[in-house]
Amino acid sequence: MSVDTTHDPALQSWVPSANEAATDFPIQNLPYGRFRQSGSGQAWRIGVAIGDQVLDLQQARAAVPWPDDVAALLQPLAQGDLNAFMGRSVAERRRLRAALSQVLAQGSGARAALSACLCPQAQTEMAVPCAIADYTDFYTGIHHATAVGKLFRPDNPLLPNYKWVPIGYHGRASSIVVSGQPIRRPRGQLKGAADAPVVGPTQRLDFELELGFLIGPGNALGEPIAMDQAEAHLFGVTLFNDWSARDIQPWEYQPLGPFLAKNFASTVSPWVVTMEALAPFRAPFTRPEGDPAPLPYLDSEANRSQGALDIRLEVWLQTAAMRAAGHPGVRLSRSGTLEAAYWTPAQLVAHHTVSGCNLQPGDLFGSGTLSGPRPEQAGSLLELSSAGKHPVALPHGEQRSFLADGDTLTLTGWCERPGARRIGLGACSGTVVAAPG
Repeated sequence: MSVDTTHDPALQSWVPSANEAATDFPIQNLPYGRFRQSGSGQAWRIGVAIGDQVLDLQQARAAVPWPDDVAALLQPLAQGDLNAFMGRSVAERRRLRAALSQVLAQGSGARAALSACLCPQAQTEMAVPCAIADYTDFYTGIHHATAVGKLFRPDNPLLPNYKWVPIGYHGRASSIVVSGQPIRRPRGQLKGAADAPVVGPTQRLDFELELGFLIGPGNALGEPIAMDQAEAHLFGVTLFNDWSARDIQPWEYQPLGPFLAKNFASTVSPWVVTMEALAPFRAPFTRPEGDPAPLPYLDSEANRSQGALDIRLEVWLQTAAMRAAGHPGVRLSRSGTLEAAYWTPAQLVAHHTVSGCNLQPGDLFGSGTLSGPRPEQAGSLLELSSAGKHPVALPHGEQRSFLADGDTLTLTGWCERPGARRIGLGACSGTVVAAPG
């Protein structure tokens, strides 16, 4: 994942909003998403975010004369099939990225033709960016794992396998929704003080601050992906909120793990930031002194030198009362992947397939909750409120132990470092609505 001319921080676009310092989507980003014009009812199409606009790739393919190899790469995107493009090689994905960068750059001769292919993001509706057939949730956040372990196992917070094996479980792909879709409070069995459980809406609805890693090319059943090939099987990154019902989970998860507490909804951001766009924001993979080295199948020279991602993350809450008063909301937490993640995306790919499991383009890996080491860096209300014992104080006298109906929870993320243009992941947002009657 090398840096090339598409990452040049001096590169400017003829789309004015792409040159604004605060935009998530400068020409150095170029993430993919699935969209249509609001209220149009038209078929979903694939676009690239540029500033506050979306470049419609169906229209763009027909608008300018592309080289034959680039036109072939645009074909599945023009047909609305991001998954087919995700299965392409890294070299092909880089070729299209370079072509899009050239036509969107300041001074491009394609400006006149492509201007008509832009749609303001404010006038679009977004969908889950690709077809997700399978979803696996990992548990890479070591500080989250430790903090939650302390709540339930004070004498043994981190189980002995954690530093050896990337912990994960298979989740429910059908209930993954795009940012902006309401989240209905789930119902399930709750075990209180009585001998028998009751069925009712969760009273401990929580968020989980995660990243989603989307798979590019897959592998054949029975053929593991080695560490030195794992990066080539990663397509891109989204923000991911794996909503959780904390009072349903303790009763149901023994012995097989989460079920209704997790399967009701997970939210992804609408834009997939590609691994190519993230090339300037790679970092060495390191372990604290004294921790075990990864087993050989989870180790490579490339992973040690630049396997980690440097992404900064924030969580924002806007209550119904704040919204009514015109208050934009408050930041609950700020963390970053370099402190939070104990395993790299490539290690997740290698571990997932060491059994011979076959991956497919569009498969989603959740990172697990990415909490930092300090209390204010927690990636869930379970941690921030100490399992409800210490509610979080909000403006105007409000407080929260867990989420209330009407709360809007928003995740944001961005990459920023000297010598590179800041890029963002957009926003991942959902508003809690009441449980069904």
